[in-house]
Amino acid sequence: MQLIGGSLSNEAREAFLSVLVSEGRAEWLDRGHRKCLILWHRIQDWADILLHFVRDNGFEDSVMTVEEIRTGVESRGTELHGIDRTILMRALKLLEHKGKLAIFKGTSADDEGVKFSV
Repeated sequence: MQLIGGSLSNEAREAFLSVLVSEGRAEWLDRGHRKCLILWHRIQDWADILLHFVRDNGFEDSVMTVEEIRTGVESRGTELHGIDRTILMRALKLLEHKGKLAIFKGTSADDEGVKFSV
């Protein structure tokens, strides 16, 4: 991590990122804490944004593909449009765990579907 006027030591960098992780604003991508995913919104916040999108557009009890959520006409102009697939899948899995939807596997990653039940 480069900063204007210097850089952080490894210990300081890990301490800073660990605070973000503890707040749900980042996730370690490896056990050695060398790679970290910084989140614009926490996964729970993305899940809430997704639920609002579903309700606002009348998609309750509807089926959509993961790619439709990320890049479809319906998501244009929303924070979901262009969302990183990994982050979207984590939010979807959280909502699946809460019983708000079911994820269906297709023959490829592009075929994954989501059945909302909100």
